[in-house]
Amino acid sequence: QVQLVESGGGLVQAGGSLRLSCAASGRSFSRYAMGWFRQAPGKEREFVAAISSTGGSTYYGDSVKGRFTISRDNAKNTMDLQMSSLKPEDTAVYYCAASSRPFVPSRVAHFSSWGQGTQVTVSS
Repeated sequence: QVQLVESGGGLVQAGGSLRLSCAASGRSFSRYAMGWFRQAPGKEREFVAAISSTGGSTYYGDSVKGRFTISRDNAKNTMDLQMSSLKPEDTAVYYCAASSRPFVPSRVAHFSSWGQGTQVTVSS
């Protein structure tokens, strides 16, 4: 399995931008599809975005389409989430996750490794 560590969370005003990063350990990072999820207090974990192992395919949740961009750098074992036009409803703990599925995954059950999460707070 791959170990994941998120960074880049913080407090931002509505309409602002934030970039999250996920650093992976291990030499097999390029074999994994990767994804971002988020979880607000009292709510279920929600799919945000995913990217294929090569980076050639991406998939976004409806609530973030057009505002968030997922990317990865297999040479550096990193994955990023660029978030723009942030809204208060984007406030949550954001998790990165890795999946060995041979497609671009979007469900929690598709992912086998998870980071510890990073808090994003958007003020109105």
